[in-house]
Amino acid sequence: MCTATTVDSTDEQKQESSVRKRVLSGVQPTGNLHLGNYLGAIRQWVKNQDEYENYFCVVDLHAITAPHVPSELQKSSLDIAALYLASGIDPAKSKVFIQSHVPAHAELCWLLNCVTPMNWMEKMIQYKEKAKKQGESVSIGLFDYPILMAADILLYQAQLVPVGEDQRQHLELARDIARRFNDQYCKKKSMPAKGRRVFREPEALIVKEGARVMSLQDGTSKMSKSDPSDLSRINLLDPPEVIGGRIEWDNPERPECTNLLNIYQSVTGKSKEDILSEVQHMQWGQFKPLLSEAVIAHLAPIQVKYKDLMEDQTYLKQVLLDGANSADLIAGQTLSWTKNAMGFTSKSDLM
Repeated sequence: MCTATTVDSTDEQKQESSVRKRVLSGVQPTGNLHLGNYLGAIRQWVKNQDEYENYFCVVDLHAITAPHVPSELQKSSLDIAALYLASGIDPAKSKVFIQSHVPAHAELCWLLNCVTPMNWMEKMIQYKEKAKKQGESVSIGLFDYPILMAADILLYQAQLVPVGEDQRQHLELARDIARRFNDQYCKKKSMPAKGRRVFREPEALIVKEGARVMSLQDGTSKMSKSDPSDLSRINLLDPPEVIGGRIEWDNPERPECTNLLNIYQSVTGKSKEDILSEVQHMQWGQFKPLLSEAVIAHLAPIQVKYKDLMEDQTYLKQVLLDGANSADLIAGQTLSWTKNAMGFTSKSDLM
């Protein structure tokens, strides 16, 4: 019964005071990871590895909510996982896995579908924006994307979820779903989970200021994998000749200039004052080669490690297997609590 396995909120608070908070995050295996993904997310994950208990997944189930090429999905999933490791994610400190390797993601998504009101989903801004682009080919999966994201988060009882502004609405939905489920199935006297919550309500983990990287072509829009123009971004695996082909700070009329200076600060670690002193007498034509060299130098070790991981995938695959097994233990427990609370019969009940 749920009353024997789920955790009382008072006990939970005592336990949380002595353990690291759990973080869950992931990236879709669609397109190439770019500098914005790295500086805005992955590098933050690397820095926080000793502070949190981390689960980082390659969200391949999310990748098929838009038209995709099946033959490329496996390769791109391994590519993203390799770039996690090459960027500094340490499997000894963080679990890395592929989403579809833990079946509980898809199963919990269905259970939460049956708890979530339709009108909540109809308010999702990202669906409306993406649906316009896909036209008649838009899938139910894209509409349901936020519930799968909620399942991802709630499965691991994550206290913190790194999110940007474009994902904040999805995190709020996950919190709403968790609260609705706990109210519906964990309070009534007739429910197996009476007095015990199944899901915790996650909080947003806000990344440090300055990590947001904008498009190289439009300084008012975030650098994006989905932008049709490759000139709008610097991909992590771009060779030096590509990066090189691509300056007043905080001028609202020159957002692209501010963006380039922010990138330079991020990859060099220099202070704003030091950079202004360095570049104050430069023309933009002089600064751009300096920026290119700094980005190339910063990405070079990542590209070398990525190449090594992909040439011999033995280690990479073992990391993903170990990560999936660890994730499966936690996800399976949460799924069991969920089904128990909803009144499902388990196989053990038949024995």
